Amino acid sequence: MDPSRSRDVEKSSLCNCVVNFLLEENYILTAFELLQELVEDGRNHLAIRLKDYFADESLFPPDQIARLNVIRVADPQSLQEEKESLGKKLAISDYELRLCQEDVSRLKLELQKKIEEGSNDSTGSSTKISGIVGLDRQLSKTEKSFNLGSLKDIERRDLNCAVKEYLLLAGYKLTAMSFYEEVTNQNLDVWPKSAACVSDALRHYYYQYLSSTDDAAEEKLTLILERDLLLKENKGLTSEQHSLQKSRDLSDEVLTRLEKALESTKKDLKERDMLVQTLKQTLELQRMELNDCRSEITSLKMYIEGLRVGQTWTGGDTEPLHTDNYKEETISLPMEVKSLKEENVSTSSSSISNLINEEKENGKKIGGINEDKKSNSNESFPRVSNNGENGDMIVTATGKTYKDSSNGNTIIEKYGSALQESGLSNDEKIVVQSSINRRGYIASDKMGFETIQILSEALPKIVPYVLINHREELVPLIMCAIEHHPDSTVRDSLTHTLFNLIKRPDEKQRRIIMDACVTLAKNVGEMRTETELLPQCWEQINHNYEERRLLVAQSCGELAEFVHPEIRDSLILSILQQLVEDSATVVRVASARNLALLLPLFPNFDKYFKVEDLLFQLLCDPSGSVVETTLKELIPSIVKWGDKLDNILRVLHSHILSFAQRCQPLSEVVDTVDHHLRVLGDQERWNINVLLRMLTRLLPFVYENAIKTCPFTSSELPVLPLVNSEPSKSFFSTTVLELYTKGHIEWPAFDWMHVECFPLLIQLSCLLPTKEDNLRYQIAKFLLDVSAFYGDDYLTQVMLPVFLLASGDDADLAKLPSSTQPRINDLRPKTVLAERLAIKCVLPLLLVGIMGVSGRHEQLGEYLRKLLLQKTMREGSWSTYHTADLIDAIRFLSMQQEHHGMILNILWEMVVSSNLDLKIFAANLLKVLVSYIDEKVASTHILPALVTLGSDQNMDVKYASIDAFGSVVQYFKNDMMIDKIRIQMDAFLEDGCHEATIAVVRALTVAVPHTIDRLREYLLSKIYQLTSFLTMENDVARHRESVNVFYEAIRALDATDLPTTSVREFLLPTVQNLLKEGDVLNPTQKEALEVIIKERSAKLETMGKAKGGHLGIASSMTTFFGESGIRVKKERGGDTMELDVSVSPRAFISSREVATPKIEDTSFRKIIRGNFGSMFKRQTEEK
Repeated sequence: MDPSRSRDVEKSSLCNCVVNFLLEENYILTAFELLQELVEDGRNHLAIRLKDYFADESLFPPDQIARLNVIRVADPQSLQEEKESLGKKLAISDYELRLCQEDVSRLKLELQKKIEEGSNDSTGSSTKISGIVGLDRQLSKTEKSFNLGSLKDIERRDLNCAVKEYLLLAGYKLTAMSFYEEVTNQNLDVWPKSAACVSDALRHYYYQYLSSTDDAAEEKLTLILERDLLLKENKGLTSEQHSLQKSRDLSDEVLTRLEKALESTKKDLKERDMLVQTLKQTLELQRMELNDCRSEITSLKMYIEGLRVGQTWTGGDTEPLHTDNYKEETISLPMEVKSLKEENVSTSSSSISNLINEEKENGKKIGGINEDKKSNSNESFPRVSNNGENGDMIVTATGKTYKDSSNGNTIIEKYGSALQESGLSNDEKIVVQSSINRRGYIASDKMGFETIQILSEALPKIVPYVLINHREELVPLIMCAIEHHPDSTVRDSLTHTLFNLIKRPDEKQRRIIMDACVTLAKNVGEMRTETELLPQCWEQINHNYEERRLLVAQSCGELAEFVHPEIRDSLILSILQQLVEDSATVVRVASARNLALLLPLFPNFDKYFKVEDLLFQLLCDPSGSVVETTLKELIPSIVKWGDKLDNILRVLHSHILSFAQRCQPLSEVVDTVDHHLRVLGDQERWNINVLLRMLTRLLPFVYENAIKTCPFTSSELPVLPLVNSEPSKSFFSTTVLELYTKGHIEWPAFDWMHVECFPLLIQLSCLLPTKEDNLRYQIAKFLLDVSAFYGDDYLTQVMLPVFLLASGDDADLAKLPSSTQPRINDLRPKTVLAERLAIKCVLPLLLVGIMGVSGRHEQLGEYLRKLLLQKTMREGSWSTYHTADLIDAIRFLSMQQEHHGMILNILWEMVVSSNLDLKIFAANLLKVLVSYIDEKVASTHILPALVTLGSDQNMDVKYASIDAFGSVVQYFKNDMMIDKIRIQMDAFLEDGCHEATIAVVRALTVAVPHTIDRLREYLLSKIYQLTSFLTMENDVARHRESVNVFYEAIRALDATDLPTTSVREFLLPTVQNLLKEGDVLNPTQKEALEVIIKERSAKLETMGKAKGGHLGIASSMTTFFGESGIRVKKERGGDTMELDVSVSPRAFISSREVATPKIEDTSFRKIIRGNFGSMFKRQTEEK
């Protein structure tokens, strides 16, 4: 066999192995690249399977492939890149071709040498050929297939590395690159050392496979399978061990349950013994009833005897009494008593058996029966009771009349007279009378029970058919049935009906239901409230309707008073804890409100930290109503109940800082101001704002605690405060502060404010960027509240020195104890970076929160003058101070309208100053203040000041006012103000300075979306004039800057609704002028300008067609700069003027200049441009 043939067979086998591996592992992109390279190399016989695979329409639908082919659009850049890559690939192919040719020539020489050798070499070659033939035979023979299973991770890793190595050695570099991209979970450049890690691994695997016999491979596979089987068995034994362990645990649990069952059985036996005792007592009661029956018989006999005696005395005509009959009745009485006794004995025995059966069903009835029997047996003397309107009276021992509760009939005093005449003893009379009373009670109770039974059965059937708005009228009936029915099952059903009386009750209906529940809880006691009412709470805690969950939350707060104390901080608190996480806002609000009601009822403080966690969870709630309820109701309740204000303040301190510090810095550049500032997310901003509001809510408690813990006696204090009244500003007076400074006495509650709280606020403010004005204002508001509580002396002697030091200024700490002075001194900035942070972040708090107190405007004005004027003059150069940071601090002060007059007065002093840096600073500050003032102030103060600065002789001062003019145009639309600004802008543009032109265009571009149409048209006309002379500029940098500025202005103007005339005469020519600067514009800018021309031209063409030919408008804007030009029609009042616009842009410009009248240089214009500032300066000097 030819050696080259054997090599081809080997390569084909290896290639087929690689193809199978790529398709099995789903490396589709790598397989596709391999297909391309095989086809390019002319090895079509190796790519047959790949072609069939990618030609399968079920895997690769033709419509999807066609859609993907359309996606890519060839552009010159991509074609150039492909050309370069093909050139590189061609060079590589040429190099590989030369290598192959060299290998072929070298192999030919070696083959020639071997042929020339003797018979030994021929023998060896024949052996080699026979080996190759055997190899061919080995390939052709039928292989014995074994189920190897799925690839393991280690096998896949080794095969990936081997395939990568094969692709590189075989020259399929693009395929190897695709293989790199598809194998994402492995680094193919690193092959861990193992038995499979060898050079040219895939060939070694192939030779190893061919050289191994079927028996050896099968034996090895068997060993592998046995090992896997043993591993599985090991896992099974381990899982079986775990299951046995679980079974053992379950057995232990069953044993524990059996022990508990045994204990409960013993307990049941004890209860049965108690039941026997109870039944014995019941038997005694039956015996007493028997005695009562005997006494009743005796009383009846006496009554009969009395009647007979009365008949004997009343009528003389009456027949005499038959003594024989009387004797017979007397003889029969003992027999009747005996029979009654037997009946009672049998009745008692049957009642005992019935009671035993009833006890098995419901053991709770026995207690009620016993109490009723005891109450009946203990009534030795009858009582008189009045039962409402019927006035039912119980007969007394004196024989007074009473009304029977069953029929309302009045019984005459015959029983009393009969008893008096019967001759019985007093004890016997009392027993007879009590028997008569008991009979009346039994009849009444029997009839009341029947009424409750009928009501309980009827209510569940009646409620569904009553209108929802009238169901509250059934509440008294339901309450009565729940309260008096003896069956707990029926009571539970009725309680459920009460809670679910209305499916989605409103606030008024919930109030009715809750009032009914509270009344029931008062009447039925703690035990029934816990076992009957509270279960309704946790049954509906996950109800779909938020109104029902809201009812649960309300019941937790209002029913807690009527349960045992240990239930309040366990079950009820857990219900509220779950409702705090409810999805409905109203439920969370009710949970916070009812938690505040529940806290005073807790028996101890064991659950304090759990309640504190709930407090901060509610404070971080995203709903504002939940937060408001927590701040107003829950916080005061927790502070009063727990009395751990120090702990709350400490947790609050850590939470405020953690929310800010965990945010990303504004800049990653170290040792910069932005690196110390944090970018707050919405959640962090909300949480910090809420916690600052919480700190304000806690301020009265902090103030009260400081007064309560005052270490001085009443004789040392000048005035004793009223702690529960309004804040006593005279308490922390100079006298108290001097006593504290000189006394060397610890006063932690007083020190907390300036030692802990103020440094916290300063540290927090140094983390807030400029845009977080709301949080900074919240801090300033807290400082104002502190000064309102603690008084002016505390503000002057404590607060002001602390914040002066923190802002980098000097301060006197003499009124503070020596123990706290080092901590206050640590707030002073020690580096240049810290000074910038202090001015940027702490100075606004000093100006607004400390010096911004009402009544201290003069002090604030003096400090601002010192800060802006005197300090600048003393230092001699404004650049040494932090201008931008100071402007931001004054901007924050200007957010308060009451400070505008003071700030504007100081600004005017800066405007008329001779210091150029002060004037430039004033211009920058005026630009910032424009957004915080009204139109009147802007017209009377801001605009005159800007005109003065714009008319200054110094160019830097003049051009510094341009941005401020742009801000005025942006925020105000007054026609007079706009006209003045246009005149001033014309003056800037007439100077011809490049910087001034760029500044004017930029300032007006910013105002384009907010200003009026007149100013937009003014800006557009100026840009048209300026773009007409762009090619005359020589400075490339300035030229590029001008083009970019004009481009941005055109984009801003194109986004507005411009008149058709302005579009035709200014916008489109300006865009054409900019497109001429193709070398300066980037492709994106060119495309945007072309889109503007296309859209605007199409719109004008559409409008021209719609108006008709009688208007003289060209039907197509494509001839705007055509050879024949267009005829532009202008309408001014009733006159019509047609202009013939030629081809040349310069001619068009000249025609525009001719048609546009020149603005007259009037006296008013001269005043505005030149003498306006000097006029105001003279007025200031005269004042």
